[in-house]
Amino acid sequence: MSDYVILDERFSRLIIAHAKLERLWTGCRWAEGPVYVPAARHLLWSDIPNDRVLRLVEDDGHVSVFASPCGHHNGHTLDREGRVIACEHGGRRISRLGADGLWCALATHYQGKRLNSPNDVVVKSDGSLWFSDPTYGIDGYYEGAFAASEIGAANVYRLDPASGAVEAVVTDLVRPNGLAFSPDERKLYVADTGETHVAGTPRAIHAYHVGADGQSLGREGVFAVSEAGLFDGFRVDTAGNIWASSADSVRVFAPDGTMIGRIPVPELVANLCFGGRHRNRLYITAQTSLYAIYVNAHPAGWRPE
Repeated sequence: MSDYVILDERFSRLIIAHAKLERLWTGCRWAEGPVYVPAARHLLWSDIPNDRVLRLVEDDGHVSVFASPCGHHNGHTLDREGRVIACEHGGRRISRLGADGLWCALATHYQGKRLNSPNDVVVKSDGSLWFSDPTYGIDGYYEGAFAASEIGAANVYRLDPASGAVEAVVTDLVRPNGLAFSPDERKLYVADTGETHVAGTPRAIHAYHVGADGQSLGREGVFAVSEAGLFDGFRVDTAGNIWASSADSVRVFAPDGTMIGRIPVPELVANLCFGGRHRNRLYITAQTSLYAIYVNAHPAGWRPE
């Protein structure tokens, strides 16, 4: 298996030709939600069915259980202060890890109704949290616990950092999943994995224009369509390229929506993030395993030392 599939010369500038894909650890049922924590030099990721968060210590590659049980965590991110934010399927909430080692709830309801099962979350520069809320954690007992949706819809929400108010900002997708802002935060990209529930739902990442108020969204349309499986989690680099999960690889799209290359992975890719000292190590969660490869790219917002 080749480590790269180059479809456009622009992808050649984003890769290191002699860098190899490494499998760092295996033993998950469904690996998801990676986040790199610079202050600790470790990577956290979710093993949703096993209800645990795993930790890779970057210094020596040691892997251990960071938290279990954990409310069936899925996606993670860091807030503006470097604190870990989690999407909990089982807890049906957005939570934050405090200095005391306890997880505190930040969002649990929308208009008085319990959230479904928050899936992925991203933090905007104003401190607001934007998160997707499909039903995968309440569809059965594998990634959470079966329950009826109180909201009756799967939306993307904005959590106001000052008031704690939760507002629906995307309501036109079937099962919104991964999400990320463009580097200038003028666009929000959202993946829809709705084909799991409604046949014929486009396997797409959708683009939304962020209004002048920094809070409202306007639909722009489909940004990219997957040719292999569904888009799940994805990240945006400093140049605005999207690095997205798919059934057979990490697929990379230029800001104009052109797929410029792929990094084949031998398992179903769920999510990914940039990590390492220079944030140029791409960590990939794929089905049962954690993979990594060094690339010539860095996450949006990164600044060199």
